[in-house]
Amino acid sequence: MSRQKVIISCAVTGAIHTPSMSPYLPVTPEEIARSSIEAAEAGAAIIHLHARNPQTGKPDQTPEAFRPFLEKIKAASDAVVNLTTGGSPYMPVQERIQPALVLKPEVASMNMGTMGFGLFPMLERYKSFKHDWERPYLEGSKDLIFRNTYGDIETALKELAPSETRYEFECYDTSHLYNLAHFVDRGLVKAPFFVQTVFGILGGIGAHPEDVMHMRRTANRLFGKDYHWSVLGAGRNQMPVAAMAASMGGHVRVGLEDSLWIGAGQLAQSNADQVRRVREIIEGLGLEVATPAEARQLLGLKGVDKVAF
Repeated sequence: MSRQKVIISCAVTGAIHTPSMSPYLPVTPEEIARSSIEAAEAGAAIIHLHARNPQTGKPDQTPEAFRPFLEKIKAASDAVVNLTTGGSPYMPVQERIQPALVLKPEVASMNMGTMGFGLFPMLERYKSFKHDWERPYLEGSKDLIFRNTYGDIETALKELAPSETRYEFECYDTSHLYNLAHFVDRGLVKAPFFVQTVFGILGGIGAHPEDVMHMRRTANRLFGKDYHWSVLGAGRNQMPVAAMAASMGGHVRVGLEDSLWIGAGQLAQSNADQVRRVREIIEGLGLEVATPAEARQLLGLKGVDKVAF
């Protein structure tokens, strides 16, 4: 078992779940800031952030939507801030990269391939919605292609390169690992790579233990000692996948972006609840949780003094 400290990332709000699904989903800048700070205090070294319209909760990828909570988080915590370039699957790449381009975070997410992104099965659980956009948003995913072409990824990498931002490479299937290897071979990204393998999204790989092992073996073969492996499991897969990966020497991601739940039929009342739960798992395995400073050193980050917020 690896004795390397485990980085906990917390994805605070995301763009998958809609406000009607949980009263605990952070929507306003104040809620996102408070939830992020609480998650950091609970043990998250990295906070992965999206923004939302404070009135409707709809995903908002304007840099102006991020600034109010980024300033509060920075003032109250030393956690690493990770800004999404995934935004919403309905957004084009130039819209999605704007927050990272303008605000120059230490880390930005980078989706590594075009895929289906099926949110419509949630309609089986949720029948009524507070906002007009929510039902069409979910129903539209039946015909949605989440575009992350080679040209899109190249554009994002080249435009963000001057800011020295590093990446959380989000890999939803085996092919995405090979896509990352392609960009490594071209010299557009440099080690160490922070590889976030994603399990349980309809359109990507499943969350069976064999799927987790397959992604780990493939990443090992492609990147050897040049990468750090992290996992996220969607929905009910969140804690089982995290437990498996932590026992294998990996890092973990939790948060209300990935799952609204803390147990069977039980909504998580905060992001910090999920951080505390996964921390119990990690420490129960005899492992230690990484601090933000340790995460910065491990991932080779530029430091909070070089961000633009």
